[in-house]
Amino acid sequence: AILHDNDIEICSMYDRQRDAFNNPYFPSENFHGFGINKIGFIRKMVHKGVKCDTIILSHINLLLIGFLIKARSPKTKLILMAHGIEIWYPLSRRKRKMLHFCEKIWAVSKYTKERVVAEHRVPAHKCDVLNNCIDPFVPLPSIHKKNKKLLHQYGFTETDTILMSLTRLSSRERYKGYDKVIEAMATLQPKYPGLKYLIAGSYDTREKDFIDGLILQYGLQNQVVMPGYIEEEELEDHFGISDMYVMPSRKEGFGIVFIEAMYYGLPVIAGNIDGSADALLQGKLGQLVNPDDVFEIATAIENVLKNRMAFSPERDLLTAHFGYEVYKQKLEGLIHSDHIVEMADF
Repeated sequence: AILHDNDIEICSMYDRQRDAFNNPYFPSENFHGFGINKIGFIRKMVHKGVKCDTIILSHINLLLIGFLIKARSPKTKLILMAHGIEIWYPLSRRKRKMLHFCEKIWAVSKYTKERVVAEHRVPAHKCDVLNNCIDPFVPLPSIHKKNKKLLHQYGFTETDTILMSLTRLSSRERYKGYDKVIEAMATLQPKYPGLKYLIAGSYDTREKDFIDGLILQYGLQNQVVMPGYIEEEELEDHFGISDMYVMPSRKEGFGIVFIEAMYYGLPVIAGNIDGSADALLQGKLGQLVNPDDVFEIATAIENVLKNRMAFSPERDLLTAHFGYEVYKQKLEGLIHSDHIVEMADF
Protein backbone atom coordinates (compact mmCIF):
# COMPACT_ATOMS: atom_id res chain seq x y z
CA ALA A 1 0.00 0.00 0.00
CA ILE A 2 1.09 3.57 -0.58
CA LEU A 3 0.21 4.62 2.92
CA HIS A 4 0.35 2.43 5.98
CA ASP A 5 -3.04 1.91 7.64
CA ASN A 6 -2.15 4.14 10.58
CA ASP A 7 -0.91 6.94 8.37
CA ILE A 8 -4.22 8.01 6.87
CA GLU A 9 -7.64 9.09 8.06
CA ILE A 10 -10.67 9.52 5.81
CA CYS A 11 -13.30 11.98 6.97
CA SER A 12 -16.63 12.57 5.25
CA MET A 13 -19.11 15.35 5.81
CA TYR A 14 -22.07 13.46 4.36
CA ASP A 15 -21.48 9.75 4.92
CA ARG A 16 -22.41 8.11 8.19
CA GLN A 17 -20.01 6.21 10.41
CA ARG A 18 -21.71 2.89 9.69
CA ASP A 19 -21.13 3.42 5.94
CA ALA A 20 -17.49 2.42 6.47
CA PHE A 21 -18.22 -1.14 7.54
CA ASN A 22 -17.68 -3.76 4.85
CA ASN A 23 -16.06 -1.06 2.72
CA PRO A 24 -13.25 -2.66 0.69
CA TYR A 25 -11.40 0.58 -0.02
CA PHE A 26 -9.97 1.38 3.41
CA PRO A 27 -9.98 0.08 7.01
CA SER A 28 -13.19 1.08 8.77
CA GLU A 29 -11.25 2.23 11.84
CA ASN A 30 -9.62 4.94 9.71
CA PHE A 31 -12.97 6.40 8.67
CA HIS A 32 -14.98 9.15 10.37
CA GLY A 33 -18.45 9.91 9.03
CA PHE A 34 -20.38 12.98 10.15
CA GLY A 35 -23.79 12.34 8.53
CA ILE A 36 -24.43 15.90 7.26
CA ASN A 37 -23.38 17.48 10.56
CA LYS A 38 -21.52 20.30 8.81
CA ILE A 39 -20.65 22.34 11.89
CA GLY A 40 -19.37 19.28 13.72
CA PHE A 41 -17.40 18.25 10.66
CA ILE A 42 -15.73 21.65 10.29
CA ARG A 43 -14.81 21.88 13.97
CA LYS A 44 -13.41 18.36 14.10
CA MET A 45 -11.47 18.74 10.86
CA VAL A 46 -9.80 21.96 11.97
CA HIS A 47 -8.94 20.43 15.35
CA LYS A 48 -7.47 17.30 13.76
CA GLY A 49 -6.02 19.04 10.73
CA VAL A 50 -3.58 21.25 12.62
CA LYS A 51 -1.92 18.06 13.88
CA CYS A 52 -1.42 16.62 10.40
CA ASP A 53 1.43 17.03 7.98
CA THR A 54 -0.76 16.97 4.89
CA ILE A 55 -4.43 17.55 4.17
CA ILE A 56 -6.03 16.35 0.94
CA LEU A 57 -9.23 18.22 0.15
CA SER A 58 -11.32 16.16 -2.25
CA HIS A 59 -13.46 19.07 -3.48
CA ILE A 60 -13.12 22.81 -3.87
CA ASN A 61 -16.07 23.36 -1.52
CA LEU A 62 -13.80 22.20 1.30
CA LEU A 63 -11.35 25.06 0.79
CA LEU A 64 -12.66 26.92 3.85
CA ILE A 65 -11.65 24.04 6.12
CA GLY A 66 -8.21 23.95 4.56
CA PHE A 67 -7.87 27.70 4.96
CA LEU A 68 -8.83 27.55 8.65
CA ILE A 69 -6.30 24.77 9.25
CA LYS A 70 -3.62 26.72 7.41
CA ALA A 71 -4.32 29.83 9.48
CA ARG A 72 -3.60 27.89 12.68
CA SER A 73 -0.87 25.64 11.30
CA PRO A 74 1.04 27.29 8.43
CA LYS A 75 3.36 24.26 8.14
CA THR A 76 0.50 21.90 7.23
CA LYS A 77 0.54 21.11 3.53
CA LEU A 78 -2.73 21.56 1.62
CA ILE A 79 -3.53 19.56 -1.51
CA LEU A 80 -6.75 20.14 -3.47
CA MET A 81 -8.21 17.61 -5.88
CA ALA A 82 -9.66 19.28 -9.01
CA HIS A 83 -12.23 17.16 -10.82
CA GLY A 84 -13.44 19.38 -13.60
CA ILE A 85 -16.22 21.87 -14.16
CA GLU A 86 -16.36 22.96 -10.50
CA ILE A 87 -12.99 24.69 -10.90
CA TRP A 88 -12.95 25.68 -14.58
CA TYR A 89 -14.70 29.02 -14.19
CA PRO A 90 -14.19 32.23 -12.17
CA LEU A 91 -14.40 31.77 -8.41
CA SER A 92 -15.57 34.16 -5.74
CA ARG A 93 -12.87 36.46 -4.41
CA ARG A 94 -12.78 34.51 -1.15
CA LYS A 95 -12.41 31.12 -2.82
CA ARG A 96 -9.76 32.45 -5.17
CA LYS A 97 -7.74 33.70 -2.21
CA MET A 98 -8.08 30.39 -0.37
CA LEU A 99 -7.10 28.46 -3.48
CA HIS A 100 -3.68 30.07 -3.49
CA PHE A 101 -3.02 28.75 0.03
CA CYS A 102 -2.83 25.24 -1.44
CA GLU A 103 0.69 23.98 -2.02
CA LYS A 104 -0.53 21.58 -4.68
CA ILE A 105 -3.55 20.98 -6.89
CA TRP A 106 -4.10 17.49 -8.31
CA ALA A 107 -6.12 17.72 -11.52
CA VAL A 108 -7.79 14.64 -12.98
CA SER A 109 -6.77 15.57 -16.54
CA LYS A 110 -4.38 17.74 -18.52
CA TYR A 111 -7.34 19.79 -19.68
CA THR A 112 -8.45 20.54 -16.12
CA LYS A 113 -4.89 21.49 -15.20
CA GLU A 114 -4.72 23.90 -18.13
CA ARG A 115 -8.03 25.49 -17.11
CA VAL A 116 -6.89 25.89 -13.48
CA VAL A 117 -3.59 27.48 -14.51
CA ALA A 118 -5.21 29.83 -17.04
CA GLU A 119 -8.36 30.77 -15.12
CA HIS A 120 -6.93 31.18 -11.62
CA ARG A 121 -3.33 32.11 -12.41
CA VAL A 122 -2.00 29.14 -10.50
CA PRO A 123 1.68 28.49 -11.30
CA ALA A 124 1.92 25.41 -13.51
CA HIS A 125 4.43 23.75 -11.16
CA LYS A 126 1.81 23.76 -8.39
CA CYS A 127 -0.65 21.75 -10.45
CA ASP A 128 -0.08 18.04 -11.15
CA VAL A 129 -2.15 15.59 -13.17
CA LEU A 130 -3.52 12.51 -11.41
CA ASN A 131 -5.86 10.69 -13.76
CA ASN A 132 -8.65 8.58 -12.30
CA CYS A 133 -8.24 4.82 -12.37
CA ILE A 134 -10.27 1.69 -12.90
CA ASP A 135 -12.04 0.69 -9.70
CA PRO A 136 -9.99 -2.25 -8.33
CA PHE A 137 -13.17 -3.92 -7.08
CA VAL A 138 -15.26 -3.90 -10.25
CA PRO A 139 -16.03 -7.44 -11.45
CA LEU A 140 -13.64 -8.90 -13.97
CA PRO A 141 -15.09 -8.87 -17.48
CA SER A 142 -16.77 -12.19 -18.15
CA ILE A 143 -16.95 -13.80 -21.57
CA HIS A 144 -20.59 -14.48 -22.30
CA LYS A 145 -23.28 -13.81 -24.83
CA LYS A 146 -25.56 -10.83 -24.47
CA ASN A 147 -28.06 -11.13 -21.65
CA LYS A 148 -31.22 -12.20 -23.50
CA LYS A 149 -33.50 -11.19 -20.64
CA LEU A 150 -32.07 -7.68 -20.61
CA LEU A 151 -32.29 -7.41 -24.40
CA HIS A 152 -35.93 -8.44 -24.26
CA GLN A 153 -36.59 -5.96 -21.43
CA TYR A 154 -35.51 -3.10 -23.68
CA GLY A 155 -37.07 -4.44 -26.87
CA PHE A 156 -33.68 -5.24 -28.44
CA THR A 157 -32.69 -8.36 -30.38
CA GLU A 158 -29.40 -10.24 -30.54
CA THR A 159 -28.82 -8.96 -34.06
CA ASP A 160 -29.21 -5.29 -33.09
CA THR A 161 -26.15 -3.06 -32.76
CA ILE A 162 -26.46 -1.14 -29.51
CA LEU A 163 -24.86 2.20 -28.71
CA MET A 164 -24.65 3.13 -25.05
CA SER A 165 -24.28 6.30 -23.00
CA LEU A 166 -24.28 6.31 -19.20
CA THR A 167 -24.69 9.67 -17.51
CA ARG A 168 -26.98 11.84 -15.44
CA LEU A 169 -29.37 13.59 -17.80
CA SER A 170 -30.04 17.11 -16.58
CA SER A 171 -31.75 19.99 -18.33
CA ARG A 172 -29.34 22.34 -16.53
CA GLU A 173 -26.22 20.48 -17.67
CA ARG A 174 -26.88 19.54 -21.27
CA TYR A 175 -23.34 18.92 -22.44
CA LYS A 176 -22.94 15.13 -22.58
CA GLY A 177 -23.71 14.93 -26.30
CA TYR A 178 -26.51 12.34 -26.33
CA ASP A 179 -28.64 14.77 -28.37
CA LYS A 180 -25.92 14.82 -31.05
CA VAL A 181 -25.76 11.03 -30.99
CA ILE A 182 -29.51 10.88 -31.63
CA GLU A 183 -29.05 13.19 -34.63
CA ALA A 184 -26.18 11.02 -35.87
CA MET A 185 -28.36 7.92 -35.53
CA ALA A 186 -31.00 9.53 -37.73
CA THR A 187 -28.46 9.87 -40.55
CA LEU A 188 -27.30 6.26 -40.12
CA GLN A 189 -30.69 4.62 -39.64
CA PRO A 190 -31.55 4.08 -43.35
CA LYS A 191 -28.27 2.20 -43.87
CA TYR A 192 -28.23 0.46 -40.47
CA PRO A 193 -31.86 -0.24 -39.44
CA GLY A 194 -30.72 -2.46 -36.55
CA LEU A 195 -28.95 0.41 -34.80
CA LYS A 196 -30.27 1.05 -31.28
CA TYR A 197 -29.31 3.53 -28.56
CA LEU A 198 -29.40 2.92 -24.80
CA ILE A 199 -29.20 6.20 -22.84
CA ALA A 200 -28.83 5.08 -19.23
CA GLY A 201 -28.89 7.28 -16.16
CA SER A 202 -31.27 9.26 -13.98
CA TYR A 203 -33.06 12.18 -15.61
CA ASP A 204 -35.31 15.10 -14.73
CA THR A 205 -38.73 15.54 -16.32
CA ARG A 206 -37.70 18.49 -18.46
CA GLU A 207 -34.75 16.61 -19.97
CA LYS A 208 -36.85 13.50 -20.56
CA ASP A 209 -39.34 15.64 -22.48
CA PHE A 210 -36.49 17.21 -24.49
CA ILE A 211 -35.06 13.82 -25.49
CA ASP A 212 -38.50 12.39 -26.25
CA GLY A 213 -39.04 15.38 -28.55
CA LEU A 214 -35.81 14.62 -30.41
CA ILE A 215 -36.73 10.95 -30.73
CA LEU A 216 -40.11 11.89 -32.19
CA GLN A 217 -38.57 14.51 -34.48
CA TYR A 218 -36.19 11.99 -36.04
CA GLY A 219 -38.62 9.07 -36.04
CA LEU A 220 -36.54 6.93 -33.68
CA GLN A 221 -39.28 5.82 -31.30
CA ASN A 222 -38.31 2.15 -31.61
CA GLN A 223 -34.56 2.77 -31.62
CA VAL A 224 -33.83 4.82 -28.47
CA VAL A 225 -34.42 3.57 -24.92
CA MET A 226 -34.02 5.49 -21.64
CA PRO A 227 -34.16 3.04 -18.72
CA GLY A 228 -33.28 5.61 -16.06
CA TYR A 229 -30.95 4.92 -13.14
CA ILE A 230 -29.03 1.63 -13.24
CA GLU A 231 -27.78 -0.07 -10.09
CA GLU A 232 -24.01 -0.62 -9.81
CA GLU A 233 -24.36 -4.40 -9.86
CA GLU A 234 -26.30 -4.22 -13.14
CA LEU A 235 -23.70 -2.20 -15.05
CA GLU A 236 -21.69 -5.16 -16.32
CA ASP A 237 -24.74 -6.66 -18.05
CA HIS A 238 -25.59 -3.29 -19.62
CA PHE A 239 -22.05 -2.88 -20.93
CA GLY A 240 -22.30 -6.50 -22.02
CA ILE A 241 -25.32 -6.02 -24.29
CA SER A 242 -23.78 -2.90 -25.85
CA ASP A 243 -21.53 -2.81 -28.91
CA MET A 244 -19.93 0.58 -28.40
CA TYR A 245 -19.89 3.43 -25.90
CA VAL A 246 -20.63 6.88 -27.32
CA MET A 247 -20.58 10.10 -25.28
CA PRO A 248 -19.21 13.14 -27.15
CA SER A 249 -19.17 15.39 -24.11
CA ARG A 250 -18.07 19.02 -24.13
CA LYS A 251 -17.38 19.49 -20.40
CA GLU A 252 -15.91 16.26 -19.08
CA GLY A 253 -13.32 16.61 -16.31
CA PHE A 254 -11.95 13.16 -17.14
CA GLY A 255 -14.68 10.59 -17.69
CA ILE A 256 -14.33 7.49 -15.51
CA VAL A 257 -17.16 5.89 -17.46
CA PHE A 258 -14.96 5.83 -20.57
CA ILE A 259 -12.31 3.67 -18.92
CA GLU A 260 -15.04 1.49 -17.39
CA ALA A 261 -16.55 0.91 -20.82
CA MET A 262 -13.13 0.11 -22.27
CA TYR A 263 -12.46 -2.22 -19.33
CA TYR A 264 -15.46 -4.22 -20.54
CA GLY A 265 -14.10 -4.23 -24.08
CA LEU A 266 -16.30 -1.61 -25.73
CA PRO A 267 -15.00 0.66 -28.49
CA VAL A 268 -15.37 4.22 -27.22
CA ILE A 269 -16.20 7.52 -28.93
CA ALA A 270 -15.67 10.73 -26.94
CA GLY A 271 -15.35 14.48 -27.40
CA ASN A 272 -11.98 16.03 -28.23
CA ILE A 273 -12.24 19.37 -26.42
CA ASP A 274 -12.25 18.40 -22.74
CA GLY A 275 -10.78 15.90 -20.28
CA SER A 276 -12.15 12.97 -22.29
CA ALA A 277 -8.95 13.10 -24.34
CA ASP A 278 -6.98 11.97 -21.27
CA ALA A 279 -9.27 8.97 -20.74
CA LEU A 280 -8.76 7.92 -24.36
CA LEU A 281 -5.01 8.62 -24.29
CA GLN A 282 -5.37 11.34 -26.91
CA GLY A 283 -7.07 8.87 -29.26
CA LYS A 284 -4.88 5.81 -28.72
CA LEU A 285 -7.66 3.94 -26.90
CA GLY A 286 -10.67 5.21 -28.85
CA GLN A 287 -12.00 7.77 -31.27
CA LEU A 288 -12.05 11.47 -30.41
CA VAL A 289 -14.53 13.64 -32.30
CA ASN A 290 -15.70 17.23 -32.44
CA PRO A 291 -18.69 17.01 -30.05
CA ASP A 292 -20.62 19.61 -32.06
CA ASP A 293 -20.13 17.90 -35.43
CA VAL A 294 -22.93 15.39 -36.07
CA PHE A 295 -21.29 14.16 -39.29
CA GLU A 296 -18.03 13.43 -37.44
CA ILE A 297 -19.90 11.56 -34.71
CA ALA A 298 -21.83 9.53 -37.30
CA THR A 299 -18.59 8.71 -39.14
CA ALA A 300 -16.97 7.46 -35.91
CA ILE A 301 -19.99 5.25 -35.19
CA GLU A 302 -19.90 3.86 -38.70
CA ASN A 303 -16.18 3.13 -38.34
CA VAL A 304 -17.03 0.76 -35.49
CA LEU A 305 -20.00 -0.71 -37.36
CA LYS A 306 -17.71 -1.63 -40.24
CA ASN A 307 -14.89 -3.09 -38.13
CA ARG A 308 -15.45 -3.29 -34.38
CA MET A 309 -12.19 -5.15 -33.70
CA ALA A 310 -10.14 -2.36 -35.25
CA PHE A 311 -11.53 0.09 -32.68
CA SER A 312 -11.66 -2.16 -29.62
CA PRO A 313 -9.44 -0.81 -26.82
CA GLU A 314 -6.08 -2.45 -26.17
CA ARG A 315 -6.42 -3.91 -22.67
CA ASP A 316 -2.71 -3.84 -21.84
CA LEU A 317 -2.49 -0.19 -22.81
CA LEU A 318 -5.60 0.59 -20.76
CA THR A 319 -4.28 -1.04 -17.58
CA ALA A 320 -0.78 0.37 -18.11
CA HIS A 321 -2.22 3.88 -17.78
CA PHE A 322 -5.38 3.49 -15.69
CA GLY A 323 -4.87 0.36 -13.61
CA TYR A 324 -5.12 0.64 -9.83
CA GLU A 325 -1.51 -0.37 -9.23
CA VAL A 326 -0.35 2.34 -11.62
CA TYR A 327 -2.57 4.87 -9.83
CA LYS A 328 -1.03 3.95 -6.47
CA GLN A 329 2.46 4.44 -7.85
CA LYS A 330 1.54 7.85 -9.24
CA LEU A 331 -0.06 8.87 -5.97
CA GLU A 332 2.97 7.75 -3.99
CA GLY A 333 5.18 9.79 -6.24
CA LEU A 334 3.05 12.89 -5.65
CA ILE A 335 2.88 12.53 -1.90
CA HIS A 336 6.63 11.90 -1.48
CA SER A 337 6.25 10.81 2.12
CA ASP A 338 4.56 8.39 4.49
CA HIS A 339 3.31 11.09 6.86
CA ILE A 340 -0.22 11.32 8.12
CA VAL A 341 -2.68 12.32 5.45
CA GLU A 342 -6.09 13.68 6.30
CA MET A 343 -8.54 13.20 3.47
CA ALA A 344 -11.67 15.31 3.74
CA ASP A 345 -14.28 13.77 1.47
CA PHE A 346 -17.13 15.97 0.18
